[in-house]
Amino acid sequence: MRLPSSIFVSVSLFTAETTAALYLSSTYRSDGDQIWQGLTLLFTLVPSVLVQLTLTFIHRDLSRDRPLVLLLHILQLGPIVRCLEAFCIYGSVGRVEEPYVSITRKRQMPRRGQSEEVERQVGQAEGKLFTHRAAFARTSVIQAFLGSAPQLTLQLYICVLQQAVSIGRGTLMVISLLSIVYGALRCNILAIKIKYDDYEVEVRPVAYLCIFLWRSFEIATRVTVLVLFSSVLQLWILPVVLLNFFIFFLYPWVLFWFSHSPFPENIEKTLTRVGTTIVLCLLTFLYAGINMFCWSAVQLKLNDPDLINKSQNWYRMAVYYMLRFVENASLLLLWYVFQTDFYRFICAPLLLLQLLVAYALGICFMLLFYQFCHPCRKLFSSSMTQGLWDCSALLCLVCHAPERDVVGPIEKAALDPPDSAGPIEKAALDTPDGAGPIEKVALDPPYPSPTTYKEMVDDTSYDMANDTTYTMPNDTVTYGVPNDTSHEVLSEMNGNVSHSLSSNA
Repeated sequence: MRLPSSIFVSVSLFTAETTAALYLSSTYRSDGDQIWQGLTLLFTLVPSVLVQLTLTFIHRDLSRDRPLVLLLHILQLGPIVRCLEAFCIYGSVGRVEEPYVSITRKRQMPRRGQSEEVERQVGQAEGKLFTHRAAFARTSVIQAFLGSAPQLTLQLYICVLQQAVSIGRGTLMVISLLSIVYGALRCNILAIKIKYDDYEVEVRPVAYLCIFLWRSFEIATRVTVLVLFSSVLQLWILPVVLLNFFIFFLYPWVLFWFSHSPFPENIEKTLTRVGTTIVLCLLTFLYAGINMFCWSAVQLKLNDPDLINKSQNWYRMAVYYMLRFVENASLLLLWYVFQTDFYRFICAPLLLLQLLVAYALGICFMLLFYQFCHPCRKLFSSSMTQGLWDCSALLCLVCHAPERDVVGPIEKAALDPPDSAGPIEKAALDTPDGAGPIEKVALDPPYPSPTTYKEMVDDTSYDMANDTTYTMPNDTVTYGVPNDTSHEVLSEMNGNVSHSLSSNA
């Protein structure tokens, strides 16, 4: 049985950040900064209350007779008590004989195309530790994106305004950044374990390192961009934040509406429809908070029994990072244009370039993780690079859509009568000496009849439209087009008209 180290890390970050925030708020109060004090306490106490409610909900303490535990949760000491309880359970393993055990079946990762199923016994102590780990994994995500991320943004904004970094503020910023990165890492691991629940998943240290670097660059860059933009355009930061938030908040509900699925009733048996709606709203609220700062590895799907989308959608990820990169670049460009003399002590173009490169580095580490370090990459239906290539091919197809609609002039030029052709075209239409009778007959009539000419144009237009629509710059999808008219038109454009006319004949 593994040591519950993840629980200890979660509780340590929660305790350290809460303590640092309370100390910093006391310094703001002594300095007379009541606004900064109120916001610092807000971003500390609200996520703390949500963490207590989450632990109570997962462990079902309301339906059990545990008044002391509920009192400690009210006093905001629930995570510490849960951590001590988890270590006590871990220490008692092997000392007391288990009254009964349960048998679980997990499949191993495929090796040489084969996957074996392994049975193992799970005792009560291990089951309780599993529940504690799952609870703290979820509370780490809540603490990170509903508390630490707004806290880091606020403290960095204060540092920019005051042009100074105190020891207390710097300490809180470092702890908040670590908490956000750790929450994003737990979100990634949680998504892997939910999607591949039937398999034994073992995450290697190099995978943890890739996720840590990926999330560090992504989150630090995003927070810095928002702070720089808000420092010069204070009134415009609110529409940007609200637009981002409501898009991601409403996105799962829109997908649920278009799926025409019944309202989910299997979240918790004791919850009414109103309680279920509140839980789903809180879940989408957390989902929007995560996507505000980084890509959420756990994608919501409200019409699924588990509320999680277990398919790997490379298109959605590629679109998110492309749009986010464009948004960050646009906000930095606006900051560069409207910057004041406040930033005269720094090199603005160099800072802008460094932030864009840092975000690109985060994307590179993300690609590295999914391509080489993902523990379940052998189960992917398609590779990461292949998915991104398909997405880029789709975008190229969309960008060239106007060009596909304009095919009339090309067809008309390809089917012009021989008299209207230039010297090169006329030379190409000359009958060669060794041409057979079929080729000469094909070249004899200089003008086709009006009916035949109309049919040729219609057939060529149809074939060219089909050929252009279904030709993808990717070898994974191949469509057979049962006509050669498009090939003939291209041959005429290259000068080989005789071969084309002979094929039509």
